[in-house]
Amino acid sequence: MTEARPSTETGEGRTPRASAPGGGAAPRYAPGRALRPSVKLLPEHARGHNRSLVLQTLYRGGRLSRADLARRTGLTRVTTSDLVAELLDDALVVEVGQREGSRPGKPATLLEVNRSGHQIIGLDLSERGVLRGAVLDLDGLVVARADAERGDAAGEQLLAAVVTLARRVAALATAPVLGVGVGTPGVVDPTGTVLSAPNLGWTGVALQSHLSLELGLPVVVANDANAAALAEHTFGGAESDLMLIRVGLGVGAGLLLGGSPLFGSRYAAGEIGHVVVGTDGGERCACGKRGCLETWLSEPRLTGELARIRTEGGSPEEAERRGDAVLREAGKRLGIALGPVVGALNLAEIVLSGPEELLAGPLLQSTADTVRARTMQTFSSELVLRTTDLGPDIVLRGAAALVLSGRLGVS
Repeated sequence: MTEARPSTETGEGRTPRASAPGGGAAPRYAPGRALRPSVKLLPEHARGHNRSLVLQTLYRGGRLSRADLARRTGLTRVTTSDLVAELLDDALVVEVGQREGSRPGKPATLLEVNRSGHQIIGLDLSERGVLRGAVLDLDGLVVARADAERGDAAGEQLLAAVVTLARRVAALATAPVLGVGVGTPGVVDPTGTVLSAPNLGWTGVALQSHLSLELGLPVVVANDANAAALAEHTFGGAESDLMLIRVGLGVGAGLLLGGSPLFGSRYAAGEIGHVVVGTDGGERCACGKRGCLETWLSEPRLTGELARIRTEGGSPEEAERRGDAVLREAGKRLGIALGPVVGALNLAEIVLSGPEELLAGPLLQSTADTVRARTMQTFSSELVLRTTDLGPDIVLRGAAALVLSGRLGVS
């Protein structure tokens, strides 16, 4: 991870069956829902929530007894035992022996999440020229991979390629599949319909329902930056307030505020790639405007500029100096876009996700300096700007987090 603060700086497996654990927890990854349940609800609303509460407590708390769970969740022992029995039947929780060194009497039986009982299929559609897929475990770690060249495929042809890849990946699973998570560029509504993804040639594509019908599995689809933000929250240790900037084919952002994802009134929160940054014109964007953030910061634009500099000759030192200038200018434009957001939301942390060789160093520092110069120091001095620790698999891991949150209420 690289950080800057504004104040200073596989094997073959059987084809899995669809897994549908009984009781179905209430989805967490939804507008207005806190990702991590922490209190009990009234009985008429409680069962799905309390099931998630028990799973969440075990997922984060490690090995606990039924009595431990009752104390930590505030649920009665009867309710806790009933929920644990259900989770044992669904192979989501396992008993792992008795606690040693306990007080006299019958030793407590310890429980933990059955991390080997299910697997997750993840798809990342955000990278240039390639579709990425993986089987992941319940900790978001990759078990097996399968990629597919995208080429120039778009529209219906691309949709067919995504289905084919998903089937290939599912065939690699060695345990029942909990669900399929997909991170895709574009504006995605809560039903998993891609409302608009110009880079993929998609408008109004019901990706979630289409994949679920084709695969016979539960599917959750989200914008790639939102998926990456959820990965940072679930597997990267980020706190409750977070903005993740995803730099790839385009530029987008995922937001978590108060532990809840922010989608916006038309599900386009975080679409900062088409914010015009500066008054000096700039290149024409695919959207028709000039000077959008994507024209300064997208991965194809930056790699193209750096490649051009290397082919123009001159000393290695001169090429490095000019390349750093390109990266600093891109960071400045990002900082211009982020300044009002930081001022409005008083964010604690901004994470950059994309090619480390582009984002770390001059670009990150220039972003931090620009945000500092354009916001009130009293409130932004503690803001952390850093690159992600989760590497190039962040969207795949976010896809796993989508399934954990959507199917089990765990994050």
